[in-house]
Amino acid sequence: MTSTGTVRFWLREEGWGAIDSPATPGGCFVHYSDINGQRGYRELVQGDTVDFEWAKTAHPGSQDGFSFRALNVNRRVSST
Repeated sequence: MTSTGTVRFWLREEGWGAIDSPATPGGCFVHYSDINGQRGYRELVQGDTVDFEWAKTAHPGSQDGFSFRALNVNRRVSST
């Protein structure tokens, strides 16, 4: 599934965070390895708008408390 969401938080030291989207109730786990379009260290910033694919985890809440995992994450470029 593909959706648009907002980065709720990003733990830079750990390389993961969460994305909020109506399609992923309770939030969606995101790992730096799933972020596209950046060279070097890949990260997101709280409040970023992103387009992403997502999948349900094998068991509800099994990915650091999240039932969804983000894949193929692309940060939206601001037009301002």
